Amino acid sequence: MSTSLFSPLQLRSVTFANRIGVSPMCQYSSQDGFSNDWHMVHLGSRAQGGAGLVMMEASAVLSEGRITPGDLGIYKDEHIEGLARIVRFIHSQGVRAGIQLAHAGRKASMDVPWAGERLLGAGEGGWQPVGPSALAFAENYAIPKPMDLAEIDAVVEAFAKAARRAQAAGFDFVEIHGAHGYLLNEFLSPLANQRMDAYGGSFENRTRLILRVVDAIRAAWPDHLPLFVRISATDWVEGGWTIDDSVELARLLRTHGVDLVDASSGGLSPLAKIPVGPAYQAPFAARIRQEAGIATAAVGMITEPDQAEALIAEGKADMVLLARAMLRDPYWAEHAAANLGVEASWPVQYLRAAPKGSRPRKAL
Repeated sequence: MSTSLFSPLQLRSVTFANRIGVSPMCQYSSQDGFSNDWHMVHLGSRAQGGAGLVMMEASAVLSEGRITPGDLGIYKDEHIEGLARIVRFIHSQGVRAGIQLAHAGRKASMDVPWAGERLLGAGEGGWQPVGPSALAFAENYAIPKPMDLAEIDAVVEAFAKAARRAQAAGFDFVEIHGAHGYLLNEFLSPLANQRMDAYGGSFENRTRLILRVVDAIRAAWPDHLPLFVRISATDWVEGGWTIDDSVELARLLRTHGVDLVDASSGGLSPLAKIPVGPAYQAPFAARIRQEAGIATAAVGMITEPDQAEALIAEGKADMVLLARAMLRDPYWAEHAAANLGVEASWPVQYLRAAPKGSRPRKAL
């Protein structure tokens, strides 16, 4: 039996074996941005589980662009070796590897989540967050320093350098994090961006930074490899960024060389009222795909194989990205294949436990 969910997807020169992806999920388990055994086991176990791609968590392009001191980083060359080790294992499982490039903006210098949503002071290793304007995310967050033009240029260059490091580590694609209230999302939204210069005010000005970042990465990143962008399709707050804005931005991203829009939402304002439910963000991916003519990934409370299959089969998205479902079950893709009656590939070491008819996994 063939299914849409388990059909291959081609983006530029890269073929993804199926339409299931492991969404980037911060682990807050690094020191000075370095990957370690936790990341190897966490990502490696999900690569064993049969998804078409595994995306590494939000990785800061500058040390001050980390959300917490525990964030993964790609802001210096010394990070490459550890990342490359993980990529090699992911590839050994026949899975494509990606990394999300990020800057936390005004949401930086916080403690790790299990220690409480708490701003770190200078004596605790904290630092001064930056953003488009001097507007804090919430009362317990820092008031960011408004970025000057030189700092904006430096961030653009940092994203480009991070892309070059990602290439050196062997990643198959990179994703720019333009969502969830972090720096690029802050510039997009009028709720966080009250600048009066070329980076604020009009839609054209507020999208200027993300398009500069896209152009810089596209120039640094090999032309034959795909580029994704994650956006928050709406702020869920009146007067903020909307799905109409996202469709218009997606059209621009396509013309600037972006291959897929990863459509999430929210994170810009603590006042957002989000109607959370099964696949609640999928309509954003569907509308962007249809109206902007670009591939999309749906994300958010996608938990069941039939649900994921329908999203792809009905043309609402080109890929589904799973997060919490993958934390609960690293072998979600294998179990989905069995549920949908699809022959699946398994690590050769595990074939003795695989459903009848399963085939051995081939490395890339």
